[in-house]
Amino acid sequence: MTDSKSDLLLKAFKAILKQETYGSQSEIVNALKEQGFDNISQSKVSRMLSKFGAVRTRNAKQEMVYCLPPELAIPTAQSPLKHLVLDIVHNNMMIIIRTSPGAAQLIARMLDSLGQNDGVLGTIAGDDTIFIAPTNTDKIDETIKTLEDLFANA
Repeated sequence: MTDSKSDLLLKAFKAILKQETYGSQSEIVNALKEQGFDNISQSKVSRMLSKFGAVRTRNAKQEMVYCLPPELAIPTAQSPLKHLVLDIVHNNMMIIIRTSPGAAQLIARMLDSLGQNDGVLGTIAGDDTIFIAPTNTDKIDETIKTLEDLFANA
């Protein structure tokens, strides 16, 4: 595929996700095929969704749909990301964050960008739960404080 075709596919893909009406990868494949991208496959769509951090969430009609994350930066007082974190708990070995449905991957991606200096060795995310491996379990309380400050509802 040439760069121009790749660019066109990327633009079409992002435009489709911005519509927030497609709830399955096969629906996205069909929408892209309708726009002339005949060689698109479900596995390609899956890779693109992962690459761009797309998540499944509820749209205004309360339907589960794929969408692009609104931002990948650290949340601010005005950021909608703060409201996606419901609970932060730990057992002195691992930290668990519970999020709104569909938000865990977005939040985990942001947390992975923090890195080891902020106490996050790595994350594993499901739909609404994130497992965080702290950099140092002896300093887990400091890491919890950092996370709570990050997501405190100001």
